[in-house]
Amino acid sequence: MMLVDSVLSGDRLALARLLTHVENNTADGRTALRLLFPRTGKAHLIGITGAPGTGKSSLVNRLAMHYRGRKRRVAIAAVDPSSPFTGGAVLGDRVRMKDLSGDSDVFIRSMASRGALGGLARTTAGIVQVFDAAGYEIVLIETVGAGQGEVEIVRLAHTTLVVEAPGLGDDIQAIKAGILEIADILVVNKADRPGAENTEKALRSVLDLAQPKNHTYMHHGQSMSEDQRVEARVDGWNIPIQRTVATEGRGIIELAEEIERHFDFLHASGNWTRREEARLASELAAILQERLLEKFHAGLPEGRYNEFMRQVADKRLSPGEAAEALMDDAWRGGAARRESRRAK
Repeated sequence: MMLVDSVLSGDRLALARLLTHVENNTADGRTALRLLFPRTGKAHLIGITGAPGTGKSSLVNRLAMHYRGRKRRVAIAAVDPSSPFTGGAVLGDRVRMKDLSGDSDVFIRSMASRGALGGLARTTAGIVQVFDAAGYEIVLIETVGAGQGEVEIVRLAHTTLVVEAPGLGDDIQAIKAGILEIADILVVNKADRPGAENTEKALRSVLDLAQPKNHTYMHHGQSMSEDQRVEARVDGWNIPIQRTVATEGRGIIELAEEIERHFDFLHASGNWTRREEARLASELAAILQERLLEKFHAGLPEGRYNEFMRQVADKRLSPGEAAEALMDDAWRGGAARRESRRAK
């Protein structure tokens, strides 16, 4: 495929075109992802999440500048809120990352969330895969900033930064957001503001909070008991807290060192391979769900879905009853088509 060859040769225009195909889930985009997949698995995927107003975009900007100062190729997937009128990205991140413009070894892609839950667009994994295959060593993935729902990033990134900031009106916001489940590194940004010390203390209290015995919770998609959690905290990764002032570049070097330390830990402990496997399993499940839904609709007689939807709206059928009936229709339609092909 010519577009793939151009991307691998470093053509930025071809890369932009291919990303559009992937984001729009076209046939060319799917073919490109299949061809590029064997070349993936080398980039360090770093997720940046947190509530709106914590300065995530400024932090991404400074981290990218830091990595460029060390001659690393950097790609940024910035998931913006969707425009309510066009469905496109609002592109606020492009404005805040103007310091990176003109650098041929930095590529920024703003993506519309298009209503996706969890702070990521549906096709973010595909976009990240293209960046990886294209030779970008660091891929920074910034979520939309929806707050407490932003847990999907943990299924995509190797290292997840959860960004907090003082003065947002709730020192225990981190507890409600479930930081123990998703954070590899906690960042207190805007640390020059009053209340930064209290925010850091609140985060430390969360990290030190004793969990009830026999409590089971999820960490990076894996169910863990309390005993396993304690063992992991003693022998594994202890979540650091790093203060930064991203607008001034303060604390960025130290934050990058913590990210590198986590990278080394993942490889030394074997967790890199496990996270890669979990990430691919999550992507496979998402694609299966999407393709099965497409085949389901293709197997229905024309107008059948709308017919059942009207019955649900009129309270003549429950959604569960309608779903069962639609599945039966789709199965019969698919079976009939298969029988017809065999007869030919």
